Amino acid sequence: MGRPPPSPHPDPDGLLLVDKPAGPTSHDVVDAVRRRFGLRKVGHGGTLDPMATGLLVLLVGRGTKLAERVMASDKVYEGVFRLGVETDTEDVEGRVVVERDPSGVGADAVQEAMARRRGDLMQTPPMVSAVKHGGQPLYKLARRGQTVERRPRLIHVYEFAMLGFEPPRVHFRLRCTKGTYVRTLCADIGRELGCGAFLESLRRTRSGDLRIEDAAPLDDILGGDRSALAGRLLPLALLAPPV
Repeated sequence: MGRPPPSPHPDPDGLLLVDKPAGPTSHDVVDAVRRRFGLRKVGHGGTLDPMATGLLVLLVGRGTKLAERVMASDKVYEGVFRLGVETDTEDVEGRVVVERDPSGVGADAVQEAMARRRGDLMQTPPMVSAVKHGGQPLYKLARRGQTVERRPRLIHVYEFAMLGFEPPRVHFRLRCTKGTYVRTLCADIGRELGCGAFLESLRRTRSGDLRIEDAAPLDDILGGDRSALAGRLLPLALLAPPV
């Protein structure tokens, strides 16, 4: 089936805060909203992996011009990583490659490893990522069994706090700059502790000043009409640079 024709009415302009479910890609969410409402211009302000949930900022109409501004904002996440297992994607969707007994790792050791990741860090993007090498996304190379050298990138972690320790699971909150691979932070902690770890669940709760509390579930958005969509849009002035 081809794309349905756009609505004869002009696109509204604004920010649409979506509480993304686990499963669809960020592009899937954009495409679903575009198709459902016959919109011409819809984009997003920062990818969430398919397994992740939470705040996905969609930009509608003239809002698409502000995508870089949203992407550049700091992010806040809450999630769980599991000790004792490594996967080839560093998250729950990957294939298990190593299993070790994590019973000797206590909360204090985990907290200390988390604390060492606060501040400026040089982080190497994982192979299963959208970063491009020679014009191709790394994840496509990874699917073919290829591993290539990746250039480390500077990130900053403002907060990496343990919210709970229920071995082998660690509940955490992370506040960081754009481009931070949360699953790589978690996998690195597992490697440092000698037991391995992978990201089991992740939820984005903030992007800049935009909050998950102001977002609507995707199904609720898609279940409404065009006027309901317009009523959910936040003004672009929220992203205006400070005077």
